[in-house]
Amino acid sequence: QVQLVESGGGLVQPEGSLRLSCAASGIFFKIYDMAWYRQAPGKQRELVARISSIGSTKYAESVGGRFTISRDNAKKMVFLQMNSLKPEETAVYYCHSERGRLEGWGQGTLVTVSS
Repeated sequence: QVQLVESGGGLVQPEGSLRLSCAASGIFFKIYDMAWYRQAPGKQRELVARISSIGSTKYAESVGGRFTISRDNAKKMVFLQMNSLKPEETAVYYCHSERGRLEGWGQGTLVTVSS
C-alpha cells in the first residue's frame, strides 16, 4: 500500500520561496514516476511538475524557471523547490506516484502566498 506524506507547506510572502518534501513508503520508489499537483480553491487539480524514474523532468508552463522538482531514491523522497511565488499559486499541493496503472496520492500540504 503506497503512502505519500507531504511536508513543507505554509505561509509565504509574494516572491518568497518554499521547499516541499514528499516521503514515500510501500512502493519500490526508484521505478515510479513522481509528480506534484496543486488545487487552488474553486479550481481543478493541475500538474505542476513531474520527474520520471530516470530523472527526466517536465513543468507546467506557468512555473517553468521558478520551480525545480528533484528526487532522492535512496531516501524515497521527492522535492519541489518553489521560488518567486505568486499569490495565485496559493493551493493545496499534492504528491503523486505513478507506475503504469498503479498510482497514489498524498493528503496534500497547503501553500498560502500572501502579504
